[in-house]
Amino acid sequence: MELLIAHGATILFYLFAAVVVAGAVGVVALRNPMYGALCLLATFLGVAALFLLRHAEFVGVVQIFVYGGGVMVLFLFVIMLVNLHRLREVRMLASTAPLAAVVAVLLVGMLLWAVVALPGGGAAAGAAGTAALREVAGEELGNSEAVAWVLFRDHLVAFEVASLFLLVAMIGAVVLGRKR
Repeated sequence: MELLIAHGATILFYLFAAVVVAGAVGVVALRNPMYGALCLLATFLGVAALFLLRHAEFVGVVQIFVYGGGVMVLFLFVIMLVNLHRLREVRMLASTAPLAAVVAVLLVGMLLWAVVALPGGGAAAGAAGTAALREVAGEELGNSEAVAWVLFRDHLVAFEVASLFLLVAMIGAVVLGRKR
């Protein structure tokens, strides 16, 4: 029991990291798109749990709402509306598999090199930036309050421009999707 108390956060991190990796592998490996979507949902929820473990409550809840809710509903509707039995099967060329393996090995090697080459495995840079998500003008605040304060005080114009782009995209989607 003392081991669980002393290393509970570490155990939970590795548990949720395993869920994320297993879900990501399931998305790529499973042939049934519905099972792939469920694996994607498990990946989204595992990432949200990792955010919650790092005390980024706002980002974790946004991860659940936006990705776990909205994006997954969109994916599931597309999967259900597209009749997958009518689509013809496209075979990929067998000659692309060795190239894909070489690219994958190079990417993993570059990632491992970056982790080893950075001082402290990159943890030092991340630890310095987390104080900005808890403090505003030297006052200790909650994560959500600090993010909202910085967003609406320092980045208000960018926030409003992004909201206008989303509004235009939504109106465009309604106009394009409307039947004449």
